[in-house]
Amino acid sequence: MPISRDISIEELVERVPASVAFLRDKGITCIICGEPVWGTLYELALQKGFSESEIDELVSDIEKL
Repeated sequence: MPISRDISIEELVERVPASVAFLRDKGITCIICGEPVWGTLYELALQKGFSESEIDELVSDIEKL
């Protein structure tokens, strides 16, 4: 199943564990104290100032992990 921008962080971490380090390198912390941050990849990326096209690129890159 492909990754979408609306995937919950919890599901993303479960399905693609390598996404934690990938997102951290991009300045997006998706795990705090060992627990996933609530919300979606889209919401978290918006909070960090990513544009719509940058979010689409994140999704595409995560699918390649």
